[in-house]
Order: sequence, then C-alpha cells, then structure tokens
Amino acid sequence: FVVGHAGLYQALAMFAVAYFIIGMTVLSVCAIATNGALDAGGAYYMISRALGPEFGGSIGIMFFLANVCGSALYVLGLVEAVVDSFGIPPGQKAGTGVHVLPQSYWYELLYGTVLLALCLLVCLVGASIYAKATFLIFLIVAGVLGTILVSFFATRPIGVPIHLSQLNGSETENGSFTGFSLTTLRDNLGGGYGVDYTTGQMMSFSSVFAVMFNGCTGIMAGSNMSGDLKRPSYSIPRGTISAVLFTYLVYNLLAFLMCATCNRTLLQKDYGFLRDISIFPPLVTVGIYAATLSAAMSNLIGASRILYALARDDLFGRALALAKKTSASGNPVMAGILSWNSLQLVLFSGKLNTIAGIVTTFFLLVYATVNLACLALEWASAPNF
Repeated sequence: FVVGHAGLYQALAMFAVAYFIIGMTVLSVCAIATNGALDAGGAYYMISRALGPEFGGSIGIMFFLANVCGSALYVLGLVEAVVDSFGIPPGQKAGTGVHVLPQSYWYELLYGTVLLALCLLVCLVGASIYAKATFLIFLIVAGVLGTILVSFFATRPIGVPIHLSQLNGSETENGSFTGFSLTTLRDNLGGGYGVDYTTGQMMSFSSVFAVMFNGCTGIMAGSNMSGDLKRPSYSIPRGTISAVLFTYLVYNLLAFLMCATCNRTLLQKDYGFLRDISIFPPLVTVGIYAATLSAAMSNLIGASRILYALARDDLFGRALALAKKTSASGNPVMAGILSWNSLQLVLFSGKLNTIAGIVTTFFLLVYATVNLACLALEWASAPNF
C-alpha cells in the first residue's frame, strides 16, 4: 500500500520520519522505566509516578483511546484478510470453492465482533496465556517473512489478475510480478497516488503516512504489560530498542524488494498480492492472521491495563469505579470488558484505512506527551532521574 502509492523515495522518507519519532519516544520510555518502581499501566504508571497524576492522567486517557482504536484497526485488518480469502465475490454463488462467507458491511461487522470476542476471552483468562503464545506467533511471522523474502528471488515473472470487487464486481485488472527489473524499480521510485480500493478515497502523502504509522506503534506493547513482566526496568529498554531496529530494517528491505519486482498496478490494487507470488501461499495467509490477531490482543490487553491503573488511582472518581474489579488472581476483568465495549463501537467505522488517521493522531499525541514528560523530568533535575 505504502510503496504503491508513495513510491520508494517517499516511502523511505516516511519510514525515517516515523522511526525518528518512535526512536525518541522509546528512549524517553526507557529513561523513565529505569528510574523508579513499575507496575501495571505502562507509560501511564511511569509518568504519573514521576510527574504526578495530572500529567499521567492526561497521557493515560489518550493512551487508552489509542490502544482501543489500534486494536479495532488490527481486527478490521484481519476481517479484510479473512474476507479476501473466504468471501464470496460479487456475481458468484455461495459455496464456490472456499468462498463461503457473504460480503457486506453488516456481515463484516459480524466477523469483526466474533474475532473481538476471541480477543476478549484471552484478555479475561489472563495476559500470561497471551505472553506464552507471543513467542510462537513470533516464530510463525518470522517464518512467513523468510518465505516471502525467498519468494522475491525464487518466483518467476507472472501476471496476477485482480478482481476489483469493492468497485465493480465485473471489473478485472492485470498486475504483474516482473522479478527483479531495473525498469520496474525506476517506475516505482516516484510517487503515484491513486484511489484506495477498499475505501474509494484518493490518497495523499499524509493519508498514506497515517496508515503506515500504525504499523510502527507496536513497540509500546511491551511497556503496556509492565505489570506482567518479571524485570520491567531490564526488559523494556532491551525489548523496545531491539524491536525498533529490527522492524525498521525489515520495512526498508521489503519496500525495496517490492519496488524492484512488482508493477504499480499490483501494489496499489491488490493488498494481498504476497500470497500470489509466494512459494507457499497458505503460509502467508496464516502469517497475516497470526500477526493481526496478536496485535489486536496486545492492544486490547494494553488498553485494559491502562484503564485499570487509571481507575485504581481514582483520577476520575466513580466514573471508573467499575474498572477496579479484578478476578481472584488479580486480572482486571472489568477493565477488559469496558475496553472491549469501547472497541466494539470503533468497529462500526467499517474499514481499516478509515480509522487509520484517527489512530495515528492518538499515538502521535501520546508520544509527544511521553517525550514532554521526559523533558520535564530532565529540566526539573528530578533526584531519581
């Protein structure tokens, strides 16, 4: 999506800007995380204990909303992937091959609700199950990424028919995987903004950046679970910094490989094209499902922990009194249910790219305030900082 609309040069510029913002924020979080006790609530807990509840509360509410919208974003992305694989194309009858799921706004909302219920179930059972599953998910996604990288070199040039079901059921265009070609690379260097086929909206630098930035916000997932980590002040700096470096390299590498091998039609009008060029297509589908479901669970668990920390500090009086209730094992069950309710409302937006700008705005505000908090601690010459 990003390189198809923005071209290679602008895509690399977007990654550089996004990772500069994220890199500074990660360093601020690391500085705060290594200067005091840590408990559930992630960045909110750290900042409220360092600078007081007023500063921390404002960040906490924004961070809660950012995680709620972010989780909805990943659920909607998963729904798009499921419908792409199993949805009934316009003009076809149900039961044709694996295409058995009806496609419409309300049906896709139903699929999102079912997937969200699964995320809630994991959140209610406890973050420990999710934490144990994350390493398996990491191995799956890393394996998928490995096969994709090999596929760019191993797959021969092919034409890929693209059915534009969102615009017109009978319309088909032909994208092409050219293999490594200097001509293809030159054609993809500059920007060529077009219409996003999932929403029908014309794209621009800012709207593409808004979608791209959401792929970089997962680095705060570890700090959100600060209350579940054995040694948060040790794990958070190492985990987040290594995550930033690793994902930055992967994104840049993928951007170059796509621009050198795929024509712009394929990049702009088929977001699932990696399945078509993969040496083992089903594995790509599994990777997409694993990555999006994992991210959705991560954000939902993060949102519930932040809401629980806000409620426990009595910053909003009786408004969040219900969120204090926990299970016998200390799991914030009611905070999870309240987060799920908020998330369900966001799902009504319908498409991933529709809420991408809102999610990006929330995360940018959170990151700005985290950096401001770190600056305030530095200027105040806090004795523990």
